[in-house]
Amino acid sequence: MNELLQAAKAEGDLLVVALNTDASVKRLKGPGRPRLAEGERARVMAALECVDLVTLFDEDTPLRLIERLAPDVLVKGGDWGLGRIVGEEIVAARGGRVVAFPVVDGKSTTALIEKARGG
Repeated sequence: MNELLQAAKAEGDLLVVALNTDASVKRLKGPGRPRLAEGERARVMAALECVDLVTLFDEDTPLRLIERLAPDVLVKGGDWGLGRIVGEEIVAARGGRVVAFPVVDGKSTTALIEKARGG
């Protein structure tokens, strides 16, 4: 995760990390999620040197947040390929860039949970 965030930071001047709220994660991933509460997840992200700001969004996607922030660069993990990234059209229409970085094998939250369960 830190590798992705450091690479994202190198793409611009300010790194804003947007996290789903607990309610949003629960709607998207089921009743057993999230494993860490939103405040704890936000504190962990904010403690990373490369992260300048952490914000939360309650919707299922960060579309409204992207519209409000109007970033020059939108970065997403490569599990979402170009053409499938929420907010991509908004950023591109303003002349911005969208970057998809490859996911590091075994580093997703889901993979880490499965590993901890012995799967």
